[in-house]
Amino acid sequence: MKISCLRTDLASAVSNVSRAVSAKASIPALEGVLIKAYGESLNISGYNLEIGITTDVEATIMQEGEIVLSARLFLDIVRKLPEEIVTIETDDRMVTYITCGRVDYQIVGMSSVEYPDLPTFQQTDSIEINAKLLRDMIRQTVYAVSDNNSKPIYTGSLFEISDSVLRIVAIDGFRMAIRSENVTSESDTSFVVPGKTQLEVLKLLTDDDEIIRVIVGQRHITFQINSYRVISRLIEGSFLDYRSTIPATSKTELVINTRMMIDSVERMSLLNSDRIQSPVRCKFGGDEIRLSCASAVGRASDEINVPIVGESVEIGFNNRYMLEALKNTDTDEVKMVLNGPISPIVIKPVKGDSFLSIVVPVRLANEG
Repeated sequence: MKISCLRTDLASAVSNVSRAVSAKASIPALEGVLIKAYGESLNISGYNLEIGITTDVEATIMQEGEIVLSARLFLDIVRKLPEEIVTIETDDRMVTYITCGRVDYQIVGMSSVEYPDLPTFQQTDSIEINAKLLRDMIRQTVYAVSDNNSKPIYTGSLFEISDSVLRIVAIDGFRMAIRSENVTSESDTSFVVPGKTQLEVLKLLTDDDEIIRVIVGQRHITFQINSYRVISRLIEGSFLDYRSTIPATSKTELVINTRMMIDSVERMSLLNSDRIQSPVRCKFGGDEIRLSCASAVGRASDEINVPIVGESVEIGFNNRYMLEALKNTDTDEVKMVLNGPISPIVIKPVKGDSFLSIVVPVRLANEG
């Protein structure tokens, strides 16, 4: 193999695909990136048997071929090269020569035969969606994905398409996040995408109006993002009937400035740490919210004047869960709905139904 290409294009490609490379793998080749040079483009792939990221880089192909190079070493070298044009050449002994200006490297590669094939699958469905919209939908829900592997299905988000609406639902047992948007799709389907896959997709999505294609199969999914393709397994199993967990009644309601509520909860959070966790106590009633927190390091309290409709209620919650729900609303105001001290707290838009967050309360000490 012998190719030449732009250093910046190569560094960007290797950096992005390397996120799917295993740091320590039982198969040594999986600690590397697969480089294939055929036709008029250079294809670079990373794969850890769960997620694969692959992309094409514009290059001059002088001799076709393929090789596997250590992802970490190759990226470090490419980033440090002094000039823009890089030449890469391999010989029959898998020695790879990297030349840029007056700099020369010789590193040992591995045969591509040792690299597992990335999954190929038959398409059962596909969706086209705006890049910024998909980025926002994933970002506003992925925080609620579970990191507990005892129930693997909840380490991913449910993607549900029906009646031309895409919903993404994440649940971890302590909170739930739902994000809904209209899409151009006649599909009626659902599948569960791993949280780790969504985080990799999130890093590749931009703030522009590019159209992203999502290709769905029985057990795998591909996100086509510009020149990149993220290939992942889907999580199999039965996802919770999330609609049944949303409270149907409303005993207490209020509309509050999102930033004001965030600031107040953050002030209470100063008394908590990774080692010390005390719930934030919240009293809703009399057109004010009284927040307080008591931990081993001290006490804090705060008050917010806001019109409240319905019954007075005192409830406790985990400060981090509440903050993540509020910060991912991306709206100036939110509606909070309560149904007593042990019923989930619902956070939703003042108008419409583009998002819905649920935070499960913490039982306060004086409740027995």
